[in-house]
Amino acid sequence: MRPRLPAERPTEPPTGYKIAHPVLSQDGTRAGFTGVSLGGALPYGVLDQASCVYGRRHRPPARLCDCGFHCVHERTAADALRCTAEHRTALLLEVSVLGAYIRFERGFRYARQRVRTATAGPCACGATATLLADAGWGRPGWRALAPGCAGCARGRTSVTLAEFARLAGEGLRVRADGGVPAETVTELTTGTEMGVPELVAEAALLQARLDWFQSQLARLGDRGTGGADKG
Repeated sequence: MRPRLPAERPTEPPTGYKIAHPVLSQDGTRAGFTGVSLGGALPYGVLDQASCVYGRRHRPPARLCDCGFHCVHERTAADALRCTAEHRTALLLEVSVLGAYIRFERGFRYARQRVRTATAGPCACGATATLLADAGWGRPGWRALAPGCAGCARGRTSVTLAEFARLAGEGLRVRADGGVPAETVTELTTGTEMGVPELVAEAALLQARLDWFQSQLARLGDRGTGGADKG
């Protein structure tokens, strides 16, 4: 039998880091988060209590179960998870670990948490995010959101970072990190557009390719006709 580690009694809640997708309720009156792994189907609030995703009648975090909130010790470890394609639009959360918890080498599994800060990455176009817009998927009753800029989010359901923090409540702070000003992205996009000389050159190239294609068809046609005459 392995000896148990000594019980911890911290003077203040430990801090952890994780990633999650922001969500907005269908009626637009509430905001929260949904996880990226176990329990991702159950959106949670800024201050929330974990429940067993398997429906068992015990309090998370049970030692013989995987239930409970999860986080890692290091901010860089959590941020690295956003490199994968499916997590690119997730927010980086800084949380307070509340209630009972089990400490592991890389993080905690615990009963309650308070999300203190949520950090949004840049918009898909490279601009610094100014809002959270409909990501095109969700959970029953909840729309998933993704960091975006005003130009890219035009026409989609969206909320500003400050509005999301207000709807989520509990003193949540939401900020943007990374990207460049939207004006810079517009200038770069405009700068890459072709002018009249470039368009004329492209048209000439296409015409040359079309002439070559037609000549090849004509050669094939002549061969076919010649073969028929000889028969």
